[in-house]
Amino acid sequence: MDKDDILRRLKNVEGHVRGIAGMVEKDVYCIDLIQQIQAVQAALNKIRSSILNDHLNSCLVTALRGDDPAERERVLKEIAEVYEMASKV
Repeated sequence: MDKDDILRRLKNVEGHVRGIAGMVEKDVYCIDLIQQIQAVQAALNKIRSSILNDHLNSCLVTALRGDDPAERERVLKEIAEVYEMASKV
């Protein structure tokens, strides 16, 4: 995904979340709310995966091929932290 695609998808998610808020205000059936929330989570997961993939194929590769061991360690630590945070969700 390029920047424009990511922004378009985020704006769609934003609209979807506003729609869910409207559903809550209208006391929509709980399962319907949950299904809509799951749809938003899936959309955000797809965006996150795309950004992470781009990072792995650009920043990480550049750092691993570079001559600075501290930079390699920093980037690898970032990736580990991202995976650790994801496992807590």
